[in-house]
Amino acid sequence: MASRREVCPASEMTPGVVKGAGRYAVGSADGELFAVTRRCRHLYADLAEGTIDDDGCLTCPWHGSKYDVETGRMVRGPQGVFAKIPGLGLAFKAITLVLPLGRGTVVERGGTIYVE
Repeated sequence: MASRREVCPASEMTPGVVKGAGRYAVGSADGELFAVTRRCRHLYADLAEGTIDDDGCLTCPWHGSKYDVETGRMVRGPQGVFAKIPGLGLAFKAITLVLPLGRGTVVERGGTIYVE
């Protein structure tokens, strides 16, 4: 049986919210709950401190990398000064084709959100 970790009351999981729960960043994007492992592939920033953009992607709080929350794949590499390094964004995107962020299962039970 998978271990289950409490995230928060369901009333707190409104669109665009991201919360940390153990090894996962859990959030709500486009009306769907998601859980991905919470360390960015770039410099291991805590994705639980990230945001959800208009495309429903999880955006890294440090350098703006974007992740597809359904697949765990990076869809935009690091931004800012890191975007000026030729091939860096493509390299990190390629890594997540082979090693995407891990994904957990999000469930609601009795008005509480859990990740398994």
